[in-house]
Amino acid sequence: MALRTHEAAWRDPAGPRLKALAGLKLAALALFGVAFFAGYFLLLKFPVFPVTLMPVTAIDRWIAFRPGALLLYVSLWIYVPLVPGLMIERREIVAFYRTAGVLCLLGFAVFFFWPTAVSSLDVDWRIHPGFSHLKTVDGTGNACPSLHVAFAVFCALLLHRRLRQMGDRGLARSLSWIWCAGIVYSTLATKQHVALDVLGGAALGLAGAALAPRNV
Repeated sequence: MALRTHEAAWRDPAGPRLKALAGLKLAALALFGVAFFAGYFLLLKFPVFPVTLMPVTAIDRWIAFRPGALLLYVSLWIYVPLVPGLMIERREIVAFYRTAGVLCLLGFAVFFFWPTAVSSLDVDWRIHPGFSHLKTVDGTGNACPSLHVAFAVFCALLLHRRLRQMGDRGLARSLSWIWCAGIVYSTLATKQHVALDVLGGAALGLAGAALAPRNV
């Protein structure tokens, strides 16, 4: 009974929230994705300044390459839309994407003036076909700060706030933070990033959440 009461506290409004303004949410997500990847790949393929290889730390040597972490890595693209997906007002959605745009611009500014990359692993990527596609879509450039980590932390903080407002007593927020931690771990386990990239990304995500209006 207690579990059912707990679940009802946040699950009941989740369905209607996800359906509210669904067309706007899908259009905003698509437009944001196109703009993001256009800027990301432009900076990745045509760096203006010399590219710096990020140093490997003891943490990077300790965390082994785990091909299975790829699923956690790509799950970011499900995690991020959850934040605007739970919004029911147009102004909230606009504010979210405006803040997310500022976060991107801050990261892009760093990539422009200080392009970075991660050293390639000595791995036969042909035996990991999923990674072959990942290397095409998301190379090991634009390394620091990790925008993957930045968006995971940014959205985890906003989801924490949103779920609490919806009446969650802790379960949903705990699961959200576990998911966020898994995404952060996956950036290291897939060797797309090193620990310093993660630290930079986490700082950027915290900054983005601090800039977000209280209604987001």
